[in-house]
Amino acid sequence: MKENLEPTTVLAPIPAVMVSCGDMENSNITTIAWTGVLNSEPPLVYVSIRPTRYSYEIIKKSGEFVINLPDEKLVWQTDYCGTKSGKEEDKFKNAHLTKQVCKLVKAPAILECPISLECKLKEIKELGSHHMFIGEIVNISANKEFIENGKVNIPNAKLITYLGSEYYVADKKVGDRGICLK
Repeated sequence: MKENLEPTTVLAPIPAVMVSCGDMENSNITTIAWTGVLNSEPPLVYVSIRPTRYSYEIIKKSGEFVINLPDEKLVWQTDYCGTKSGKEEDKFKNAHLTKQVCKLVKAPAILECPISLECKLKEIKELGSHHMFIGEIVNISANKEFIENGKVNIPNAKLITYLGSEYYVADKKVGDRGICLK
């Protein structure tokens, strides 16, 4: 029998992403776990950010950001960029990450992340503790080894997820979509 609990953010696992913003000279990285897909046509995603965060104003003013999907080799950097403030330090430098020029936005991507989603800001929704930045994906860059038939092979990238207060790798296949139809 289930027990009732107070409402909280218990939905899991969720992606752990590194959002880069700014430009090639003045930039920041913030780690976000409140993120996901909103729509297919056009491809819309969101990141929810507290207004007190340094990246909040950068994204609001620039109107763009990059969602970088880190792999298991970047767990330390992902955690670092979520626990340190860009107001006080250069996270690219201190986390030993490389800025990569994007095709359609001025914000840099993170070269070490196997997949980066360039986004143009469509809307900001004020929800309470966090504001949701809705972005349209205008370009995707991915390491060649993760591209198959013109699409990104996500499981092979060994991306990290966030579960409670821990990081995990989501690469174990347990079924296919449509398994119930077989």
